[in-house]
Parts: sequence; C-alpha cells; structure tokens
Amino acid sequence: MGGKKVKSVDKWKTKKWYNVTAPALFDSRMLCEAVASDPKKLINRIVRSSLMELGVSGASQTAMFTTLRFRVTDVNGSEARTKLLGHEIAPSFLKTFARRGKSLIHEVVDEKTKDGEEIRFKLIAVTGAGVSQNTRRNLRSLLVQETRKGIQEKAFDELVQDVIYGKFSSRLFGQLKTITKMRRVEVRKSERKEIFK
Repeated sequence: MGGKKVKSVDKWKTKKWYNVTAPALFDSRMLCEAVASDPKKLINRIVRSSLMELGVSGASQTAMFTTLRFRVTDVNGSEARTKLLGHEIAPSFLKTFARRGKSLIHEVVDEKTKDGEEIRFKLIAVTGAGVSQNTRRNLRSLLVQETRKGIQEKAFDELVQDVIYGKFSSRLFGQLKTITKMRRVEVRKSERKEIFK
C-alpha cells in the first residue's frame, strides 16, 4: 500500500577529500585535509596552522605560540592552494614579558610593501623599566618610523619571512634600545589587506 521507496543518497559518497597546501613561501607544505562536495565550496575558506605544525625550522623562539592564517584561493585537482593572510602570536605568551614596573607600548602601523601589498602590523614594545612620558613618545615615534621603513623595503614574502624568523623584531629592538633599555619588541599580529571583486 505504501508509496514508492525513495533511494537515499549517502551525502558522504558525493564528497571528495582535498589536500590544502601552504603557498610556495612555505614550500607548498600540506596544511590539512578538507572535504567538500564541490571544489568551489573550498574557495575563500580560512585555514589556520601554527609554525610548529608547519615544521618551519629555524623560526624564532615564538614558533610554538605563532599561528598563521591562510585563505584558499583555487583548487587544482585534489589540491587546494592558499595565500597567507597574516600571523598572530598568542596573547598568553606576550603577557609573560609584561611584568610590573615595565612600560608597554602598543602601536598599529598600516603600510605598503615594496611589491604593493597593503599590510597592517600590530606591535608591542616592552621596556626594561618604567619610563617617562617623553621617553614613551620618543619610543613610539621611532617604532612607527622604523616599522614603516622596514615594510616599504621588502616584498611581501620576504617581509613575512623576516617577521617569522624574528629578524624584523630584532631590528626594531636594536633601534629602540638606543633610547632606553628594552625587554622585548614583537610584531604580535600581521594582517594582509584583501580586495574582494
């Protein structure tokens, strides 16, 4: 008496696995596997990976506390390729330097790289001891000036490598310590500006 039986389709059988890979900057290492019924559904998906997971050797001591953000840009066969959007150092790690009696300087710098990529750096500078307002102003001014200069001098990929390997922060540290004793300088977060058409 019952109506016709409708054959159910197992949705998992219609889906396919894709290898999500990092850009050439990271030797196209595999970030993760993703599943989708249509490769178009992977486009624009955000993928996160720590530097440790990526197996980047020789990175700065912050590697295990640094997360990278990637966006899937295209799919070729079973490979989903990405571009780097930026990085972030875990706030819990940065808090270990911000002890009592130190002065903290937070700064945000927007600038264009040598190859025209717009990028935003969020910086933190921690002094070795408490400093006066005048010294803070001088530190802030030099921090912004040297950060802008550093971004303008490098193409995006080269700049990111300098940030990840700690070279960029070391350079800033070296400049700021000419004013006062410094404890730490870090690019705590970087964000690449995206233009969606």
